[in-house]
Parts: sequence; structure tokens; C-alpha cells
Amino acid sequence: MVWGGAETLQLTNPRYNQAAGSALMCRITEGLVLDVLKSSGCNNTKSCVVLPVATGMALLTSLLYLRQCNPQASIVIWPRIDQGTCVKAPQTAGCELLVVEPVLEGDSLVTNVGRVEELIRHHGDKVLCVLTTTSCFAPRTPDKLVHIAELCKSNNVAHLVNNAYGIQCSRCMGLINTASLNGRVDLYVQSLDKNFLVPVGGSIVAGFSKEIISAVSRTYPGRGSSSPVLDLFITLLSMGREGFFQLVSQRKEVYKKLKIKLQDLANVYKERVLETPNNQISLGFTLTPSNYKEDMKLTEIGSKLFTRNVTGARVVTCSGSKTVGKVTLEKWGSHSNEYPTPYITFAAAMGMTENDVEVLVEKFGQILAKVSVV
Repeated sequence: MVWGGAETLQLTNPRYNQAAGSALMCRITEGLVLDVLKSSGCNNTKSCVVLPVATGMALLTSLLYLRQCNPQASIVIWPRIDQGTCVKAPQTAGCELLVVEPVLEGDSLVTNVGRVEELIRHHGDKVLCVLTTTSCFAPRTPDKLVHIAELCKSNNVAHLVNNAYGIQCSRCMGLINTASLNGRVDLYVQSLDKNFLVPVGGSIVAGFSKEIISAVSRTYPGRGSSSPVLDLFITLLSMGREGFFQLVSQRKEVYKKLKIKLQDLANVYKERVLETPNNQISLGFTLTPSNYKEDMKLTEIGSKLFTRNVTGARVVTCSGSKTVGKVTLEKWGSHSNEYPTPYITFAAAMGMTENDVEVLVEKFGQILAKVSVV
């Protein structure tokens, strides 16, 4: 199945539309999604569009729309987050990416707002947008959206937010809403699979102007597969409002339990759970090299978890580098050139249960017992 016409996803004139049924289903689904976005904490949202592409391509589509609006600008200011898609999308859109290193406050990595402001003023009209992030791996915390939105408004610079899995976190949604009310937020982008437990392949672009969202939709060339929107439509009808928000509440309780259990384990093996209170999705657990066997690489801990059917955990050694396009980032994975300690991250994700936490911590503890010298 497909939706949209030969020109745009939102072409609904029956004279031209080649998939009227799919287009109708899409409009209904977008209405349901808009209600979810508002009810999740971003009640200033005016419109959204579901795209048949994953988050990275949705960011690219949004950037291409911004370039159409301001063809003379090509610089994207980006507070660093070590996720490859965020580095690729601006460069694929033909933009120059200016990386802003975060500031270390305690264990948390936070936005260097002063540096963002400095770059905006230095490059002036050449700045296309600031690309910020809400949902992220600890010890990175959500960007200071309100401060940056105020900067963007006062300097007439577009503001694009990567909210990949932020719908499930009321703090992320509240940040976006407050930023839109106090400053400038043009668009915010999120994943379908991470927030609604559907297969990979769809995303949502939302904003605070119906005209802008309609224009973003027109940026997408031609038609698209209706599979992502069909999956989402069925899932939302199956869950209902109550079912969805029960999962959101459950995720918050899972986060609390995961933190307590990891702290208990850390006490046994002379490690720490990183204190990143503004990140309500991801948790970091230090891996002090001297606490483990000399002939073992720390990344083996992640491998051992994977072979025990624990997915999503990520070991960060704070070493090495990665080049994506023209951008090279030192200590890839740690979001910073200067993070002081290796660690492993765990996320309290949508759909996770308290029993999953018990199983995860048990398996992690078994691994630590074998590799630790403490």
C-alpha cells in the first residue's frame, strides 16, 4: 500500500490522489498522533506529519525544507551528541556542521549555551539553524532548549529539535513546549519505533505552525509506503489513550527501579551510577579499568550482555575517534573530548517491565562477578 499522490504525501484531492484510502488513514492517524503529542506535555503543538522514513531521513527532510526557506544559509550549529545520524543528516543536506562541545557539570554533560551564542553572532546570516537534542544517552543530558530557543528568536535563526525517543518522557516534551512558548522552535522530530513499539521505518515531524508542517510534507517527493502509518494506526487503536499512557507511567517506574538496582550493584563492585538527574531515560554505570582483569577489554562486557540477550547496553571507553563525512569526533561515544571515566549505559525504554530490570541486573551482575578483580 502507498499513500500520497505523485507530488506530495498530503495530496488529498480525489481527482489526483492515487491512494485515497491510504491518505484518509494517514490523516486520521496524524490526528491521533497530534493528540498524543499534546497530551504528553507539548500542548502548544499545532500540527504534525507522519513520514515513511526513519528519524535520520526525517531530520534530513526538515533540513532541506529549512534550506528552501533560506538558501543563502548553510551552517548548522550542533551541540554534540554522539549518534551517527545527527552527524550525517546536516552534511547530506549540503550543510557545514559546527560542533559545540558540552560542558561537564558534575557527572552530566550539558549544553554550552555561550558557545552557541558566540557562533550564531560570528556567522550571522550564514547560520541555517541550531540542531538540538532532547532524548540522549547518559551522561549527556537534554539540551538547554529554552535558552537556545530564546537565542534563535532574538537572532532570527531556525531551531530544529531531535526528539527521537522523547515522546515517552514528559520532561523532554515539556522542554520543547516551554521553548516554543518562550523562544523559537520550528520543528521537532521523533521516531515511531522508539515511542510506539512499532517496526523501524517511520517518523513524526511536528511543529507549531500548520503552514510549516504542510510545507515540510510538500518537501517529501512523491508517494511513500503506508506500512509505517498502518502499523501506527493499528497500534494506537489497540492501545487507546489509556493503554499508551499506562506504558509511559510504567516506564517512569522502571527508570526508578533500574537506578536503585544499579546503585546496589555498583556498591558491590566499587563503581558508581552517574548522577545525571536531567536525563530521565538513560543511566550510566562507571567501569573503572583497574577494577577488571588486565587481559580483558571493557567492551567485552557489552558483548557478554548481548550474547545473554541483553540489547541496547553500550560500553563507552572514552578512547579513539570517528570520522563521519568531514567531521571527526574524539572519544566517540562519550559525547565529549574530555569525559573522565569509561562507563556503560542502560536505558529505561518504552515497553520495558520491572521484571526486565530484574533479569538485566542479574545477568549484568553475573558478568561483573567473572571479570572483576574487586
